[in-house]
Amino acid sequence: MAASAAALSSLSSLSLPSSSRFSLFSTAKFTFSLLPKTPQPFLSTSSSPIIPKPKSTSSDDFDTSFFDNVRPEEDVVFNPPEPPEGFVPPPPVDDGPMETEEEIAAAYEELYGPAFSGVSVLGNDVYVMDSKLKKDTGFRSKGKKGKVKDGFEEKIVQIRRVTKVVQGGKKMTYRIVMIVGNKKGQVGVGVGKAMDVSEALQKSAVNARRNIITVPMTKYLTFPHRSEGDYGAAKVMLRPASPGTGVIAGGSVRIVLEMAGVENALGKQLGSDNALNNARATVVAVQKMRQFREVAEERETHRVLISTVSRYDHG
Repeated sequence: MAASAAALSSLSSLSLPSSSRFSLFSTAKFTFSLLPKTPQPFLSTSSSPIIPKPKSTSSDDFDTSFFDNVRPEEDVVFNPPEPPEGFVPPPPVDDGPMETEEEIAAAYEELYGPAFSGVSVLGNDVYVMDSKLKKDTGFRSKGKKGKVKDGFEEKIVQIRRVTKVVQGGKKMTYRIVMIVGNKKGQVGVGVGKAMDVSEALQKSAVNARRNIITVPMTKYLTFPHRSEGDYGAAKVMLRPASPGTGVIAGGSVRIVLEMAGVENALGKQLGSDNALNNARATVVAVQKMRQFREVAEERETHRVLISTVSRYDHG
């Protein structure tokens, strides 16, 4: 036992000197001890955190003289400043004059473009599809939007798939012939071509609305007189009919007359069977027609001119 105690005491005092000349470390001695260390008296073994004490502040650091004369139980009276000399208060908003319906319609048309009601306050063309209307209604755009509610009905006459042979293969497009009308004397024929059917429909609708014409009709909803029109190799003959006859025509001629609102008429295709050319030939024949009052006004004007010239000649 004495020998083991002597060995432990010799090992506890063992030290490793570092006296190398080229040492990169410090020259301090490293001591290894095998005896247990006694706890330091100044270290605390408890796990409670140490909270610093706040600094004491004196009451002389804050100025509280403002609250000496304030009494919360009393009512505070507000005294506004007096207005400067020559101050005129602005008139209230509700006391101004009310806008008329024409001013409201003009402001609305200036903001949102011409309406399709048939009346333009600012004198704009109600059938022009401007860029703002195309954007709002979805014309010529890839997004799927609703149809324009302008009073015109749309009817497709023909859908054709056109194939074109190019260097890299075949290129397919679609051509759509459409007729629009309000059945109140206005009708238009349009054609649209595109790679997609939906885009071709939109193009044909825009083109038809740009080519709207007025069809002259009598009170019996028929033509005032006979007329013929041709477009390319297509030739169309139109005749008025008595009430109750109906529209007796075929092909695109019948669709044009029905969309225009004609209820009693006779039509005949005399040339080509092309649907687009026959529809346009019908439009040409309708544009040649004139109302009775137009012819009477021209004849009356011509008669007055002849009488005036003859009076000066014999005078």
